[in-house]
Amino acid sequence: MITKLPRWILWGGAVLAFSAGCVNTAALMGFANLSVSHVTGNVSLFAAAIAYLDARSILYIGTLLLSFLAGAILSGFIIGQAALKLGKRYGQALYIEAALLLVSYWLYQQHDFLGQLAAAMACGLQNAMVATYSGAVIRTTHLTGLTSDMGAAIGNWLAGRSISKPTLGFQAVIWYCFCGGSAVGAYLFAKVGYEALFVPITIVLTAAFIYNYASDRLPEKREPKRERHSS
Repeated sequence: MITKLPRWILWGGAVLAFSAGCVNTAALMGFANLSVSHVTGNVSLFAAAIAYLDARSILYIGTLLLSFLAGAILSGFIIGQAALKLGKRYGQALYIEAALLLVSYWLYQQHDFLGQLAAAMACGLQNAMVATYSGAVIRTTHLTGLTSDMGAAIGNWLAGRSISKPTLGFQAVIWYCFCGGSAVGAYLFAKVGYEALFVPITIVLTAAFIYNYASDRLPEKREPKRERHSS
């Protein structure tokens, strides 16, 4: 349960959720009409394709699901931990995510379904990058579980039970930022098409640069060094 949220986590989660919303809306509005930032709806479509023996849809949606999984596997390989801890590996993962989004943009321009797979892999990488902080689950590419957690917390609060207000506030920020990113993505896609992806690409690249620059200067990183020096 989050009792005090560092500002860098709040800002990081907010901008990554905004970015994911923008990417997913562009993917949904494009020629593939499939989500890249979450899995549940695509699994339902995959199951329906199996039921109707639609081999083309089975292939396309199946590879999309595997691409999201591959991104999460890549995140686990690079970061190697479930709880959020400072370290350069997050910056590396963000740079890879930005590269995947650049590749997806180029492939989308060729009207190639592989662009959808690259975008899904980028979202899988981002979503798995930050799993928990102080026991709270953090997800930045979809809202189903987060909305359920918010609803349960509000229900407990209405019943007079104690809740973690910082956790609920953080979840609300993620929710609204994903929604806001989706709105921006939809507007830009209607105006400029897949060039809308340059917004999340810029966001992720900037987040990677700032994170790598600031990570060693954050109090959470400096305090252990002082303790080791004093001992």
